[in-house]
Amino acid sequence: MRLFTWSARRILSAHKQPSGGSREFWGWLNAVFNKVDYERIKAVGPDRAAAEWLLRCGAKVRFRGFDRWQHDYNGLPTGPLGRYQIEAIDATESCIMYRGFDHLEGLEHVEEIRFNKCIYIEDACLEHLSQIKTLQDSLKNMTVVSCGNVTDKGIIALHHLRNMEWLLLSDLPGVKDKDQTVDRLQTALPRLTVELDLA
Repeated sequence: MRLFTWSARRILSAHKQPSGGSREFWGWLNAVFNKVDYERIKAVGPDRAAAEWLLRCGAKVRFRGFDRWQHDYNGLPTGPLGRYQIEAIDATESCIMYRGFDHLEGLEHVEEIRFNKCIYIEDACLEHLSQIKTLQDSLKNMTVVSCGNVTDKGIIALHHLRNMEWLLLSDLPGVKDKDQTVDRLQTALPRLTVELDLA
């Protein structure tokens, strides 16, 4: 297992560097990293399976009751099923994509998600996330920054996250009608504070 994760980290770090005409290869590899293994979810539980997916794709997680962010796949804690519950996700510069979002089903304690410079995050991702019942109950804080494929449609879909209290939106060129979009969100979620840095 250590060999695979070492290789995955090496591949991901190489991916962050410009690489000429290999875009199709990286797209294929990222799709492989995002593939959902439903048997694995049953075997180890949704939190462990989601943590494995997120770390495999270059994201970080923080478990409930811990201050430290977990970024090392080989350092994922082991223990009884359900012992480690994801409380926060930092997907900054990760390769997570819609194909992998079924990993979020069943997560009951996620309070914070950060999407920062996520090139594969698009409206469909935010729509899917917003329809997950457990996240509708638990999610309080979200950041969506420099995700070029996100439009007004994806941001408006966040109104289903009924307990969200804080949302940061920045550098989203696909959001064209920021005033109306934010107004619709705050009408649906009166307790929501939206911080905007959109041109």
